[in-house]
Amino acid sequence: MSTISTHVLDTARGIPARGVRITLQRSSADHEWEDLAMGSTNADGRIPDLLPKDSKLAEGMYRMRFDVSAYFSEHKTKSFYPYIEVVFELAADGHYHVPLLLSPWGYSTYRGS
Repeated sequence: MSTISTHVLDTARGIPARGVRITLQRSSADHEWEDLAMGSTNADGRIPDLLPKDSKLAEGMYRMRFDVSAYFSEHKTKSFYPYIEVVFELAADGHYHVPLLLSPWGYSTYRGS
């Protein structure tokens, strides 16, 4: 069983991205996405309580949907992406950190620690 965390950094502004709504989903047996958790990033660009404390996730396919449109609108910034979906697989026990490095015209993600 695994745990998961995320954070969003606005690389264009050089600060954490506050107020980005994130939905964590798991792929079901029939390949539909089921919502597991939702939240918005805090001043540090993180959601410390995305899942209840001591929650563990089983192996499988997961997706984080970062709704960035409202974030960019709030900062009066045009953006190419209204949302970003990052699909990944939990294949072994451990902690999975899925950060998003964000700018109006591009993004990057990786498995962090």
